[in-house]
Amino acid sequence: MPIEAVVFDVGNVLIEWQPERAYDALIGEARRKAMFAELDLHDMNNDVDLGAPLKDRVYAFAEENPKWRDEIRMWHDNWFDLASPAIDHSWRLLRALRTRGVPVFALSNFGDDIWDRASEHYEILKEFDRHFISGKLGHVKPFNRIYEIVEEDSAIEPDRLLFADDREDNIAMARARGWKTHLFTDAKGWAERLVSEGLLTTEEAK
Repeated sequence: MPIEAVVFDVGNVLIEWQPERAYDALIGEARRKAMFAELDLHDMNNDVDLGAPLKDRVYAFAEENPKWRDEIRMWHDNWFDLASPAIDHSWRLLRALRTRGVPVFALSNFGDDIWDRASEHYEILKEFDRHFISGKLGHVKPFNRIYEIVEEDSAIEPDRLLFADDREDNIAMARARGWKTHLFTDAKGWAERLVSEGLLTTEEAK
């Protein structure tokens, strides 16, 4: 079946999301390792992905863990250090698909309020035809419901969706529903997949 829409994850597909690396630069690797060994900041961020306001959740967690208060607050205060840099080749691929008239969707675990701020900072996030953002929907990958929402809202059959994500568990659920999938490791591999599907030419995918 021909592809009718291409679905992009955002973190580590369009924008690098490497909190540990950012904290290494902000507070040093040794201190970062000590903090992450004591605290599950990624679990804290899961609440944000489900719709909790970023600042409220982070600052509350900081008050619960006063030893690391200042460092935890950086998850909010220095958020754009955590979510950077842009993956430029992926941006070019998204725009090449749009130029070809291929609908492009965002399907991302992402906070509600920070999505709006990120869309001002990273203009590519405004260029999707449809957005399926966990913090706005109250559902996260890899759970089934958010994939159902994509199908229902777009009215596209699962086997006509091509989805790129950097996490195997997110890809596995989409594949189980019949979507075509691509485990993103780098933009070059994603470009080759788009060419192999006939969605872009080799020149367009550069």
